[in-house]
Formats: sequence, C-alpha cells, structure tokens
Amino acid sequence: MRISPLVALSAVSLPLVVVLLAYLQWGIMGLPSLGGFHEPLAESHHGFPWWLRLTHYVNFFFLVLLIRSGLQILMDHPRLYWNVHCTPGTEWLRLTPITVPTDRLWTAKEDARHLSPLIGLPGYRHTVGMARHWHFLSVLFWIVNGLLYVALLFGTGEWHRLIPASWHVLPEAWAVFVHYATFHLPQEPNGFSHYNALQQLSYFSVVFILAPLALITGPSMSPAFTARFPWYPRLPGNRQIGRSLHFFVMCAFIAFTGMHVAMIAITGLTQNMNHIVVGTDAADATGLWIGAIGITLIIGINALANWMAWRQPRLVQHAAKLMITPIMRLFFGRAIPTAQFAPQDISPYFWVNGKVPTSSEWEKLEADDFQNYRLKVHGAIGKPVDLSLDEIRALGLSEQITLHHCIQGWSGIARWGGLR
Repeated sequence: MRISPLVALSAVSLPLVVVLLAYLQWGIMGLPSLGGFHEPLAESHHGFPWWLRLTHYVNFFFLVLLIRSGLQILMDHPRLYWNVHCTPGTEWLRLTPITVPTDRLWTAKEDARHLSPLIGLPGYRHTVGMARHWHFLSVLFWIVNGLLYVALLFGTGEWHRLIPASWHVLPEAWAVFVHYATFHLPQEPNGFSHYNALQQLSYFSVVFILAPLALITGPSMSPAFTARFPWYPRLPGNRQIGRSLHFFVMCAFIAFTGMHVAMIAITGLTQNMNHIVVGTDAADATGLWIGAIGITLIIGINALANWMAWRQPRLVQHAAKLMITPIMRLFFGRAIPTAQFAPQDISPYFWVNGKVPTSSEWEKLEADDFQNYRLKVHGAIGKPVDLSLDEIRALGLSEQITLHHCIQGWSGIARWGGLR
C-alpha cells in the first residue's frame, strides 16, 4: 500500500488538531457548559415512528451491499488519482504492493487485487462485472428508500429532530465534542425525544450532505452517464477526482457507522435498541433481541448475494438488466459523441487489457506478415464478404483522439483508429 504523504499527513493531522484544540480549551477554560441542548419535541413526536425505524433498517441493509460491492469495484483497479491519465506512479493511493513493471507488458486485469468474499461482493479477483450489477441494484433501492424517508421526514414533524433550527447548533456541538474528546462523557439527553447538538449535526450531515455527495460523485465514473452528459465529470475536475471523492464518501460512511454503533453501545445499548427497533423507551432486552435477528438476517442475505454471484450469475444479470436498463434508456438514450482531444492531450501511459496472442495460428499469420489473413463477414446478411488485410486497409482509416473510461476505474486519452 502506498499513500501520498500530503494526503496521509492531512488524514492524520486534521483530526489530531481538532482533538488538540478540545484539550486546549479544557486545559485553559475548563469544560464548556452544556446548557444549550435542544428542548424535547412535543409529546406527539416522542419516539421513532414505524416508518423511520423501517427506513433506518433498510438504509443500513443496502448500505452494507453498496460498500461491499464498491470495495470490490475499487480493488479491480486499486489505485486512486487526481489526474485523468492514470499514469503509474502518479496515484495518491495505491492499495496494492505491486509497482507496475517496466520490462514487460502489464495489463489492468493483472493489476486487479484479490478481496476476500467476507469483505467484497462477490469477492476474489477481477469480478468487477458482477460487483457492478450488485452495486447498481443496491443503489437503486437505496435511493428509493432515501427519497421515501426524506418525504416522510418533511411530511411529519420528525424533521424538527434532525434539522438544526439555528446556527447555535455549531458552538453547542463543539461543546459536546470537547466533553467526548477529553473523555468527560456528558449526560446524554433521552434520544427517544431529542438529540444533543453533536448528534443532530452529525445525523443532519449524513442525510443531507454525505448521501447527496455519494449520489453526485458516483455518476462521474459512469461511461454511459458521461457519454450522455460530457460536462458532468468536469464538475469535480475530472473523472478520477470524482472517483477519489466517492472513495472519501465511502470512508466517511464507514467511519460514521463505526462511531454511531460505538456510541449506541456506550450510552445505553439496551434502551437505545428499544428506541430504534421497537419504538419504545423501555429498558428490557426486546429491541436487543429483535435487532440481533435483524442483523443476522442482513448477514444471511449478504451470504446469499455472494452465493448467487457465483452460482446464479445469470439471475443477477437478468435482474439488473430488468431494473436498470429502462432507467439507462430513459436518461442515456441520446449519447453525445465524445469530444476530440488534441495530440498533446494524449496520456503518457495507457493501461491495456489484452496481450498479443501466442497461439500457433497467430504465429503462422505473423510469420508471413498476415498475407494469408482473411476477414469473413457472413451469416444473416445480404452480401457476405471475404477481405484480405490489404483490402481492409484500402477501405480507409478513420482516427480520433478521445478519452477512454474503463469500467475498472482507470481512464486515459489515446489515438484510436479503425474502419467505419
């Protein structure tokens, strides 16, 4: 693994600086007052309604599928760049110990890394096609669930719990953070009726900042989407910047989920599980047991997804085609031809995904400079043809310099040529 020193320094130093500031405030001024907690909601809005608890569970279910399939897609080209050329050595993050060799041809397929099926979906190596099917299916239902959640959130009074009413939430959230960072756990408000400022700001950010960022950065990696809307990848800068930002969003979701689960356990696991699972403020273990069953179900369905990917791949492909193709036809039916690039834009390195054949038939053709090569076009056509290589060349060569987006994740600008 290799990471850019600047990115590594930022990833480590920024959280440390924030924690250091919290300790400085504690050491100099003492712990800040926590008197600014929001007042509980009206009695009618105590607790979590059934639709919120259900969408919360469904969100977690599909988020797990998205992260697992996303990791599998990432490991098919385990390098992240800020530039569109994807030249080896320019990546800011390399999730592989391999340095691209310079003494022989190295394909993008060879660069793909193995991922345990316990982590990735479907796991193992170079399974990007199936991973994309699961990713697209999962994101479709994740979006539908999210839209339903937001609609119900604003259709009821529940948005008051989640959305800050004033900028005072920022200093209040910082005050709570100082307590947590210095290990002075504050007295928690009853989450059954309201959140503290840090909780409210965190949940608001996940729903209205992090989730939209995932939806915005994802399409910048889609060849079909960028062919239809060629201006879109330029919004973040280029396709590779969009891919890197999408990676950061995934990391943020993972970090939030880990901290969220930890805080649920620290601040009262049994009662918190009753809040979000069964919608009561009781202290018994009902929510804990039902929650355990729900998590077991998620694990089981994820195992089934892996099994289907390997044992019933056509079923997964047909399901993805049935649900995704109509959407693609609706939005991407009028693909705009990719813009031409100038010769100076050509990438200094271009990943390849094929090697020169080594069969005896190829070697025989190569030995006589392909003089005996024939291209036969026949079958259900009106006029079958049989062309030699010279006859093919006589048809005329058409060239263009364009940007290639590979579904593995890499991109590059090259001169392409062929017959029209």
